[in-house]
Amino acid sequence: MTKPPPIRVLVAKPGLDGHDRGAKIIARALRDAGMEVIYTGLRQTPEMIVSAAIQEDVDCIGLSILSGAHNVIVPRITALLREQKAEDILLVLGGTIPDEDQPKLKENGVSAIFGPGTPLETTITFIRENVKPRGLLLS
Repeated sequence: MTKPPPIRVLVAKPGLDGHDRGAKIIARALRDAGMEVIYTGLRQTPEMIVSAAIQEDVDCIGLSILSGAHNVIVPRITALLREQKAEDILLVLGGTIPDEDQPKLKENGVSAIFGPGTPLETTITFIRENVKPRGLLLS
């Protein structure tokens, strides 16, 4: 029996936020958990993020946003994913996201929001349990 391919996760820092410590910590934790991680670096546009996600054939996009621009960035990313017929890519968000903004972000396609202090294992488990299986042909 062949082993399934590893989960591929794109970790991105959209916008002008220059604080990437959390993104690097989560990227390393996901890698250590056996996932393939592509880290895009700082100051990525939504277009750059979606383009990289499609080119890298990822299963999940993890956005790290501390700048407060989540209400602008996330809807743009989900719109671009829809345009590219890539809504099956799991979208998760980490950072300082006010509670009152979370329902709208989830309506826009964010599957989970992980705030400061979330145990790394919680994020890892969520991704493992929620990515779509790869290589399945849908009729």
